[in-house]
Amino acid sequence: MLLACALVGIASTLSVVVPAQAASTTVVTLTFDDGNANQMSALPILNKYGMKGTFYIISGVIDTPNYLTRANLSTLAASGNEIAGHSVNHPDLTGVPIDEAKRQICNSRATLSDWGFRVTSFAYPYASANTAVENAARDCGYNSARGLGDIASAHGCTGCDRAESIPPADPYWLKAVDQIDTSWTLQQMKNVVTAAEVRGGLVPFTFHNICTGCDSLAISPTVLDSFLAWLKTRSTLGTTVKTVDQALGGTLKPIVRIPPPANTGLTNTSLEQSTSGTGFPDCWMAGGWGTNSPVWSRTSDAHSGSFAQRLDITNYASGDAKLLPQMDLGSCSPSVTPGRTYNLGTWYKSTGITQYALYYRNATGAWAYWTSSPWFATASAWTQATWTTPAVPAGASGVSFGFALITNGTLTTDDYSFAAIGSLAAKPQATRSQPADAKVRTTVIAKGAPTVPGMGAVRPGTVIAVPTPDDSH
Repeated sequence: MLLACALVGIASTLSVVVPAQAASTTVVTLTFDDGNANQMSALPILNKYGMKGTFYIISGVIDTPNYLTRANLSTLAASGNEIAGHSVNHPDLTGVPIDEAKRQICNSRATLSDWGFRVTSFAYPYASANTAVENAARDCGYNSARGLGDIASAHGCTGCDRAESIPPADPYWLKAVDQIDTSWTLQQMKNVVTAAEVRGGLVPFTFHNICTGCDSLAISPTVLDSFLAWLKTRSTLGTTVKTVDQALGGTLKPIVRIPPPANTGLTNTSLEQSTSGTGFPDCWMAGGWGTNSPVWSRTSDAHSGSFAQRLDITNYASGDAKLLPQMDLGSCSPSVTPGRTYNLGTWYKSTGITQYALYYRNATGAWAYWTSSPWFATASAWTQATWTTPAVPAGASGVSFGFALITNGTLTTDDYSFAAIGSLAAKPQATRSQPADAKVRTTVIAKGAPTVPGMGAVRPGTVIAVPTPDDSH
């Protein structure tokens, strides 16, 4: 069959033949990662053109500042959009034990299902997966799991396929276009679609923030509107827009739940093991909030063993920084019993005021700020800071705590301890408030990044605890 065609350049290394009639099997999926609150700006645009998207949700951040609420999810679903899984806390699933990865994948689906949504699709945090993680996505009952960057575009993967096949060769590594950021132009997005139309197939686009100038990983509502308006015209050539579930089909599989392990103690308490290559001890993470400039380093000035962790803060105006057990689903964060109290211990040297800050994990795997201790004085020689917590709140299943520096100065910590004491209280006590100076009541768990400003290189998948000031509510 002879096709009238035109040559359109996607990039200097990629040219596209635009057919007079597109292949009838070309399907575009509009996917939105993380559950950022500004994604609600996409809803009226989707509705305007009669299109539906797939929203990959980090279940552990729903109903926290800057993220979608459960009511938002219900509104999206009621308009025909797909609610899909994106883990509980957004770790790099290849960088955690496989049992933790399974909890992240399965329990996110279970929580979203408990909230009333049909959950059949998954997206890997950081597009990071291996065979074991892919198998976990399958075993957790998903029909597909999406990667990123395996379809040719002006932004990468030169020489790759121009679309995913329908059905995909590997539904648990669903190929997708590289994520959309501010460097993409409207024409480049159009070019990806017209390239796929030559032979047909599935073309997943991935968006994070729907806003103008708010983030580098963003598309403006105006550009999104223009893209969808153009996509609408492609329907006359046979190109359609569907959710991932609609495009791939499949039955709704049983829900799989994986409870946290009976991990009642800390791991790597002396901070000796560090295999990530970032200088952070295994099973520990950097946390902090407010306006300050923290810098982390691994030091041989240890209380015991060979290593300790040093923190230097400059430009302090508010907040804190601290080292904490990873806020995960139980591989590193110890389990707790509601109503029981626990004794915390940390050996430290510090030139500034310090205090404990505590967080707890609830039944869905989400993390929240719990309470903080009185202040501890500076110490030029190794000193042990001990404190007994209030009774663990009802509904808590795990805990993480950090010994925080709350001013300019230096803090070196080593040899952490955590142990249950006494008998169960009659009922969980009310949590104590932070000191007035701290001005903190809640916690937002934000996904990590390869580099965290002021913290140097931080391994992808690190979770940053960010307590939110009262006046932000």
